[in-house]
Amino acid sequence: MEGISDIKICGIDETRPPRIRKEPYIDLYFKLSHQAPKAWCEDFNRLNAKKGHSIKIDPSRGLFIETWVREPEEIPPLLETLKQAVSACNEQYITRIEDEARAAANAHATPGDEGEQGRLNQIIAALDYDLP
Repeated sequence: MEGISDIKICGIDETRPPRIRKEPYIDLYFKLSHQAPKAWCEDFNRLNAKKGHSIKIDPSRGLFIETWVREPEEIPPLLETLKQAVSACNEQYITRIEDEARAAANAHATPGDEGEQGRLNQIIAALDYDLP
């Protein structure tokens, strides 16, 4: 099964390839390696809302990053920016999920969870499942 950390840009949407048109811009649709969760897409859109380009992903589909450039030469640097944005979003999303899991584990602890049970609960809540 694919995880959040596996999300990356893997190409251009074959059904919507870039085209030179009369308008002074080129629409780009970058395809992700697999569908991203709605919350990840919302995080991605929020992180990229104030960038120079219009960069967005439809949370209901979660598979294509939509953006545009004025000149073809702008595409390679934009792709590098998008790859960094996807990686940053992956890291932030994973951190948020881990924080929520720790908070939920702590919320289920009762005041009586002291001694050995309390120590066990703390160890379980602090486990790090990331690869070294």
